[in-house]
Amino acid sequence: MPQKKNPDVAELIRGKTGRVYGDLMGLLTVLKGLPMAYNKDMQEDKEALFDAIDTVKGCLMVFKPMVATMTVRKENMAQAARGGFTNATDVADYLVKKNVPFREAHEIVGKAVFYCLQQGKNLEELTLEEYKGLSPIFTEDIYTAIGVEYCAAARKVRGGPAPEAVTKAIAALGTC
Repeated sequence: MPQKKNPDVAELIRGKTGRVYGDLMGLLTVLKGLPMAYNKDMQEDKEALFDAIDTVKGCLMVFKPMVATMTVRKENMAQAARGGFTNATDVADYLVKKNVPFREAHEIVGKAVFYCLQQGKNLEELTLEEYKGLSPIFTEDIYTAIGVEYCAAARKVRGGPAPEAVTKAIAALGTC
């Protein structure tokens, strides 16, 4: 129906990922056992390569207008980012930075997630008392360490969501 705003383009492109991965796996399989010189089995690399290129080009053609016309609802995105325990690793990192051995931090985070599931809460919704019940190491700064913005900003690796990484990726696109 015309009033619906289903993410068809994004869903279809996500589905094409399997096809491109399949092309990659086929190509890698052809190449894996080759001796040093040209071999006739290299004839099999063209179909996978050209299919992957054509598929990605087609996806980019429809993706660009989708991005140009979509409405970003930051509040909805922020709320979705807070769910699903995506910041559980950040709780473990927090504990490790406070000299808790990783094995112990991992166990504490497992207990925290289990407790949250029982209580119908996210990690951000636990009180400091609840955190301290898991480990006395927790202090008020846990809320900063597991905030969505902080968690994203900490991922400064290439392709990560930190503002610096995103800015570099955008700048690199300008040189393509």
